[in-house]
This record gives sequence, C-alpha cells and structure tokens, in this order.
Amino acid sequence: MKKQDRSSAFRGTYLFLAVCLFYALLFLVSSKTAVPALGKSGAILIKILPIFVVVIVLTALLNFLLQPQKIARHLGHECGAKGWLWALAAGVISHGPMYAWYPLLEDLREHGMRDALIVVFFASRAIKIPLLPMMIDYFGALFTIVLSFYILIGALAQGILLELFQAKKLQSGAD
Repeated sequence: MKKQDRSSAFRGTYLFLAVCLFYALLFLVSSKTAVPALGKSGAILIKILPIFVVVIVLTALLNFLLQPQKIARHLGHECGAKGWLWALAAGVISHGPMYAWYPLLEDLREHGMRDALIVVFFASRAIKIPLLPMMIDYFGALFTIVLSFYILIGALAQGILLELFQAKKLQSGAD
C-alpha cells in the first residue's frame, strides 16, 4: 500500500476519533448538553444511513456491472464534447445530498475521470428537476429557462477554468 493510500484510508478513522474525543470532553464539561447533542447526532446518523447504504450498493453495482475504468474512459482526457455533456446531464438528473456522490466520483476519478468533469457535475447540480415546476410557477418559464441555461454555461466555464489552471500549474511545475 502506498503512503498516500494509507493516509487516505485512515482519514475517516481520525475524524471519527476526533468526534468521539470531542463528545467525551463535552460530556465531562456539561453532560446536560452532551446527552441531547449525542442523541441528535445519532438521529441524524440513522436518518442518513440509508443514503450511505444506497451509495455503497450503487457503487458496488457500478463496479460489478459497468466497471469504473470503462465509464472513466468516456469521461477521461480524450472524451471530447460527449464527456462534458454527460457530466452536465448527470449533474442535472442526480438527486440527494452532494456528499452521497463523493465515494462514486472518487472511484471514477481514480480510474481516470477528469477533475474538470467532476466540477461540471457538481456545478450543474444547481438545477433541480423536481423544483423546476415550482420555479416556473413563481418566476415564469422564460426566467427559468434562461437561468438554467446560465447555470449550465457556468458549470462548463468552471470546468474549463479548472483545466486551464491545472495546465498552467503543470507548465510552471515543468519549468
């Protein structure tokens, strides 16, 4: 196991230990505050646990059926306009909390997905398909279409800017 792989494998452990230490200190200082806080944290954990299970199952299914190497090939450095469009579309149709997508995107990134396409995915998530009818009702169809178009253009611009910054960093590092 590489040094970087080991450190990333234990990152979650360190966070967990830090949270446990924080709760222990809080319990020593004020148990009246610690007990409700711990109960609320437990309730939140129980609430988000199904999301984590779904993400783990989807990631496992993706690894088994689609193999991230094949998906990442379509989202890698040679993907062209098709990869950018896939990232936009995936961002728009994706649902749930953003952090639920982190493990899947990390896996795709490790198999060659471009960082710029991850940026495009996250930025295009600002468009929420289930909320579009309400937005049209409040602001009108033209406003909603124009804003959605600008969000998509902004998502692409952010991805392109990241690629430009990364290319500039590589050039300055090579000098």
